[in-house]
This record gives sequence, C-alpha cells and structure tokens, in this order.
Amino acid sequence: MSQTTVDRPVDTEPPTTTHATDPKGRSITRIVVAVGFALIVAILLLLIFTGSSEESSRITIGFSLNSFFLWLGAMNPLIQIPVILAVFGLVVGIILVLIEYAPRPGRGYFIMRLVACLVIPVLAFLLLRPYANAVLYVVAIALLVGALLFFADFRSRQGAGYLFQLILFMAPASIMLALGLIYPAIATIFKSFYDKSGEQFVGLENYFWVFTNPTGTASVVNTILWALLAPTISVAIGLAYAVFIDRARGEKVLKVLVFMPVAISFVGAGIIWKFMYDARQGEQVGLLNAIVTAFGGDPIQWLAIKPVVNTLMLLVVFIWTQTGFAMVILSAAIKAVPTEQLEAAQLDGTNAWQRFRNVTVPGIRSSLIVVLTTITIASLKVYDIVAVMTGGRDETTVLGFEMVNQQQRFQSYGHSSALAVVLFLFVLPLIIYNARSMAKQREIR
Repeated sequence: MSQTTVDRPVDTEPPTTTHATDPKGRSITRIVVAVGFALIVAILLLLIFTGSSEESSRITIGFSLNSFFLWLGAMNPLIQIPVILAVFGLVVGIILVLIEYAPRPGRGYFIMRLVACLVIPVLAFLLLRPYANAVLYVVAIALLVGALLFFADFRSRQGAGYLFQLILFMAPASIMLALGLIYPAIATIFKSFYDKSGEQFVGLENYFWVFTNPTGTASVVNTILWALLAPTISVAIGLAYAVFIDRARGEKVLKVLVFMPVAISFVGAGIIWKFMYDARQGEQVGLLNAIVTAFGGDPIQWLAIKPVVNTLMLLVVFIWTQTGFAMVILSAAIKAVPTEQLEAAQLDGTNAWQRFRNVTVPGIRSSLIVVLTTITIASLKVYDIVAVMTGGRDETTVLGFEMVNQQQRFQSYGHSSALAVVLFLFVLPLIIYNARSMAKQREIR
C-alpha cells in the first residue's frame, strides 16, 4: 500500500514578534527609538557647532565620492557613460540583493541585516571625507542610525526584515530628497538671518529690507499682482475657450492652436513678445508700435511704462502660455459632467448661462481648483519672462527674479535667502490646500 505525500507550501512570511501584542514591549521600542534619535540630534548639533579648523585634514578610507568624480572627470567622455551605468547598476544590484535576501528568516540572513545596518551608514558617511576632528561624531551618528534601524526592525510588528526592506526601498529617494530639497531649505532659512557674506548674524534685518527697500517692496507687490491676475485671467479665458471650442467645427485644430504656446518655453515666449513690444526710431518691427505709428502716433516704450503697466505687459506673456493648459484640463472636466444633469436643468426651463453656472461650474470645481493653484504656483516663482524681457528694470522685478539677482549680481546671500523664504511662505498655503484637497478626495473614493 503506497503512501502519497502532499507538498505543503512553505510559509515565506516573516514571523511576527512577541512584542507586537505586548503593550510593554511596544512602549520599550518607542522609548529606545526616541532616546536614540535624541542622541543622534545631540551629536549632530555638537558636530555642527564644534566646527572644523582650517588645519584639520580630511579623513579618507582610500576612496571617496570626491576622488571618484575626479577620476571620472579625467576620462574620455565616451568612457564616462558606461562607467556611470556600471556603477549605477552595481549600487542597484546591491540594494536589490539586500531587499530580496536579507529580510528572510534565518541566522545567516539575520547576520546579513546586522552587517548592512552597521556597515552601510558608516561607509556612506566616511565617503564624504569628514574632517579629522569630526570622525568620531560621524561614526557615532552612523552606528546609532544603524543600531536603531536594526533594533526597530527586529521588534517590528510585521516581523524581522519588514522595516529593513521598507527603509531600503525608500532610502535612495529619501537621501536625494534630503540633499536636494530639505537641507537647502533649512540652510536658506539659516542664511536669511545673516549678512550678505553669510558670516555675521543680523536677525530680521534682511526681512526688513525686503519690505522696506524699494527693490524688495516692488518684488513683493509685483509677485502678489502676478499671483492674483495671472491664474484668474488664464482660467477665465481657458474656460471660455473650453466651452466654445467644444461646440465649434474643427475642435481638434482649434485646440492645437490654443495649446501651442504651452509647448514654448518662457524664455522663447519672452523673446517673441519682446519683439511685439519693440520700439525704435524709424521703421517699427514691433507689432504694437507698428499699429500705433500707422495711425500717426509716436512709438511707445511699453516695457518702461511704470508703475504697473509694464508689469501687466509681462503678465500678458505668461497668460498667453498658460491659457492653453487651462483649456485642455477644463475641457476634459466639462466633458465628464453627466449629460443627465444638463438635460434635467434644461427641462426645468433654464437657459444656457444658468446651466453653465449652476450645473457645469459645480461639476468641474475640483478641476478649477487644480488649475488655479497650479498656475498660481507657477506665477509666484516666475523668473524667465522677467529676466529676458526687462531684467527687473523699471519696477518689474518679482521675488523669483530678485532672489537670483541679489545672489548672482550683488553677492548678497542674506537678502537672497530672505527673498526665498518669503517666496516659500507665499507658496506654502497653496501646497497645504492642495494636499488637504487630495486627502479629502481619497476619503470620498
């Protein structure tokens, strides 16, 4: 009598830890992690405020990011590309191997996770070649970070290996985000309280300059003007285009023509419209002045008329490039409005305007908000149009342009940083509003 065996599927899920159901164990984990992060912050502050003397040499482990880029720069450009691809592939391969194998249960995988948690942070910090008097701080921070990760991962509710895998997935993007966004933002805020050289603390003096100096005040006022008029007019014209073009023959061709300026860069649009506003002695090449002189008038320096008029002339360029974007988004939103609602409103005896105001507009409210906030953020950080057309002269400067101008032309890092912080404060409410709107939409879905 033969006996058959049934292969049972192997459970590859990581085992859950006992403290997952133990309130005391979870509280111990939280306390240890909190204390660890407090120690990391304390060591980091010591590292920052201790500083490094000019005589202090940098420590190297025989290889650093700086030496790698110097070595790469000495190569032929045709060789640099495959080398970069090979290094990138090697790093990605190591990450994938760790993600695939290290989270598995078993003593060998346990050791692999432990080594990765301790060695990778230390190597990453030492690749930056810290100063000799900062090596102890750097190694301490790296070891603490790795130890905390390993401890939290070992006591994870989902089982050992879960947090390790999750953090390994998130680490590349998080590091790039920290180096490219978070660190510069914090450094800019700090610099806004120092003088133009960035050495002497001056408190709020740079912010007083922003709101009292004619140049700083003009940049703030013009930025507010851009943020109020640009999105409102762009959305109004784009909405009108969306409504009327949808009912016209040759809808696709008309939409392409209206959308074409969106594909033009702000620099290109600025150059085009600068020729439109051009004024010179003799024959006029600028369209506006050609019309003026054709009726017997004198050429007008449109971009030199202040206050406000020249800023409005720049706004026309921005609106021209954004109207097509608004039209495309709103046209798609209008087509998504249920026809049953429009037919019901028509049966109630409403006219076209009433149906548009009471049915269509409420139906596209979310799209209107997205378009308005997107164009508003773009108008707040505009730089190219002002730089190409006026260079900020004749009171046309805005925060985005003046921020760069103060740093590059006048080498005033304090004023530039203060302008950047003010610009960030202008944009921040829109970002928060968008984030809350998206969260509400997810709850509804």
